[in-house]
Amino acid sequence: MKKKILLFSTLVAVVFWVITGIANNNVAAKGKSKPVSDCTFDNIKLYGKVQVVDAFPDIKVQIVDAFPDLNVQVVDAFPDECGKWQFVDAFPDFKVQFVDAFPDIKIQYVDAFPGLP
Repeated sequence: MKKKILLFSTLVAVVFWVITGIANNNVAAKGKSKPVSDCTFDNIKLYGKVQVVDAFPDIKVQIVDAFPDLNVQVVDAFPDECGKWQFVDAFPDFKVQFVDAFPDIKIQYVDAFPGLP
């Protein structure tokens, strides 16, 4: 009888451990998301005035040549459409840090047709 109780409690503990691990992985995966159809990333509009920083960015960005999450056109004025970025030194709409690995989003610079690919 003691063996059955020990076996049952071990089985319950393992099932609980597996379920807790799966739930924690799902929560971590939902923490960051890819750009969505309304051109946002974690409620940050992916257009506007952008400041490049070395630490504490709103978004970590990797520049790629193929398969971007967002096509970016650099403009001098009126960055009011998806993918149009105006680089500024002060008063940005959001801050980015350029990284080589583990980005939040991947961008490709374009001369025309900015936005979601």
